[in-house]
Amino acid sequence: MSMSSLTEVTNQIQKFWSPVFQDQLKEDTLLPSLVNKEYSTNLVAGQQLKKGDTVRVSQYNRPTATRTTLGVDSDTFATSPINTSYVDLKLTKRITAAYEFEDIAELMSQVDSNDPKMRQTLFDAVALELNDYLYEFVNPSTSNPDHLINGVTDFNATQIATLRKLAAQAAWPRDNRWYILADPSYYSDALAAQTLTSADYVNDAPVVGGQIVNRRFGFNILEDNSRSTDYAIAFHPDFLLGVWTEPRFLLSSLHPNKQFGYVLSVDILCGATLGIDGNVKHIKVYNT
Repeated sequence: MSMSSLTEVTNQIQKFWSPVFQDQLKEDTLLPSLVNKEYSTNLVAGQQLKKGDTVRVSQYNRPTATRTTLGVDSDTFATSPINTSYVDLKLTKRITAAYEFEDIAELMSQVDSNDPKMRQTLFDAVALELNDYLYEFVNPSTSNPDHLINGVTDFNATQIATLRKLAAQAAWPRDNRWYILADPSYYSDALAAQTLTSADYVNDAPVVGGQIVNRRFGFNILEDNSRSTDYAIAFHPDFLLGVWTEPRFLLSSLHPNKQFGYVLSVDILCGATLGIDGNVKHIKVYNT
C-alpha cells in the first residue's frame, strides 16, 4: 500500500465518516447535545477552529424601564446604555480514540459499509469521554438558595417539584428548555410515580438522543446511564458552554517503527466552561 493510497483512504474516511460522526455527537449523546453551543468567533468564513482558539458567548443585559404619568411627566423617558455580559473559552483539550490493525483491507471494507462497526465504536469512545469531560463542570451554587441537594433516596414528584421551584426562583429562561438527566435508579423512581408517567396528568414530548422525553413539571426528563447510582442534574442549556471541532481522521503505516500494520485515529479539540450565571442555572441531586 503506497503512501498516496493511504492518503486516499484517509480522505475517504474524512469525507464520509466525519459528517456522520459530527451529527451523532449533536444528536445521540445527551449532555453534549443539550449544552449551549451558540458562540461567536473572530474567524473568517471557511476557517476551522484550532488549538488555543477562543470563542465567546454574550447576552444583552436587561435595561431599566421607567413608569410615568400622562399629563405629568410622560413627555420624557430614561435610557440605558447597551450593556452585555460574556463568557470566553479556549479549546484546550484533545480527545482521541485509535485502532491498530494489520490488514488495511478490513478498514477499506468498513469505509464502504452502510453500518461500519469500526466507526461506531470510535464514536462511542469519543462521545463517552466528551460526556465525562462536560460533567466535570457540574458545580452549582450552594447559597441563596442551595442548588446542591443531597440525601435523596427516592427521586419522586415531590423532589422534581422542588427542582421546579428552585429553577423558577433562579429565573431560568422560560423557553421550554429545562432538562433533567437522571441515572437509571432515579429515572426508575420517576417512572414509578403516577403523576410523572400518566398521560392523564401531562403529555409527553418529542425524542432527544433516541429517547422519548417525559415532560413533567416544566422539565424534559431523560435517562442518562453514564452516571452513578442516585444522581441527577436539572439545568437550562445556558448553564454550560461547550465547543468542539469536527472530528479529524488520520491513517498511517507502522512501517517506520519497524512494524507491520496500520493505525487509524480520530480526534477532536474541545473546551467548556460555565455560562453566564451558570452556577444558578443548574442543580445537582444525589444520595451520598
